[in-house]
Amino acid sequence: MLPTTKKINYPVHYGIDIGGTKIEIGIFSSDLELLDKWRIKTPTTCYDEFLKAIQYLILDADERSAQQGSIGIGMPGIIDNENKVKSANVPCATGKFIIQDLKNLLDREFAVANDCRLFALSECIGGAGDKQAIVYGAIIGTGAGGGLCINRKLLKTVNNVAGEYGHVAASGMLLQRYNLPVKTCGCGLSGCIESYIAGPGLGWLYKFFGGNNESTTEFVAQLRLENPIAEQTFTCYMDLLGSSFASLVLSYDPHVIVVGGGLSKIDEIIAGLPKAIEQHLFNGVNAPPIKRAVFGDASGVRGAAILGKQNETS
Repeated sequence: MLPTTKKINYPVHYGIDIGGTKIEIGIFSSDLELLDKWRIKTPTTCYDEFLKAIQYLILDADERSAQQGSIGIGMPGIIDNENKVKSANVPCATGKFIIQDLKNLLDREFAVANDCRLFALSECIGGAGDKQAIVYGAIIGTGAGGGLCINRKLLKTVNNVAGEYGHVAASGMLLQRYNLPVKTCGCGLSGCIESYIAGPGLGWLYKFFGGNNESTTEFVAQLRLENPIAEQTFTCYMDLLGSSFASLVLSYDPHVIVVGGGLSKIDEIIAGLPKAIEQHLFNGVNAPPIKRAVFGDASGVRGAAILGKQNETS
């Protein structure tokens, strides 16, 4: 915890991680040592309350650190090319100009990015992708998203969607191979790979092939017992995931792919990924090393703090 009576004599950086249920803030030193963190409930129905919640956290951080730190914010969804938010998890912010609104509210500079991209940023600086020039960070959890870092910075693009691999269409060849239906995705498109490889997708596959339910916990337990249905599910799942990650290799050719999210904790997935990827690459192209994330759930606030620090420097 930060001292409450003694002024800190070095700069600090705030990372704010906005989720659908909580907003967490962390205070970091310049060498990314976590000094303090706390969280509050996310207001999701009233935009004014949402802004005031962020303001409250920032002013609280100012008081705790006895200074004004740089500010980086991560949240689900995207900031489009008009600087409008699109976020299913925080519906009150959709269509709003959050960066400008926060600047008006606090007269401070902010940097805002998608939470999956901040995962990649966190892992490329001191994490599993440290000291690598091109790092792709992929999350496979409740959803599937990611980000690309080049020379320790997030790749900036026109629509801020570079690395959004979860909403690329699944391979038609593989859907046909496993007789899978084309599923409708929550984004509004059909056939997105996220519908098959994220946690709910894996659970759905398990039941599709004859499992009792859509529990990924049961799937893993049955896989380790060599249950034929679980093994068939795993073969299909790894084929889909390998194909998806192969497209990342062909698109970005990263030095390393760092994997996070709940499904990254399944050892069989991490161990099987290199071979699964290479089955979808032509001769002469090799899969990069696949590494499990170092910072895990802490990447949200940490990546946001890095973003704020970089924004202040630039």
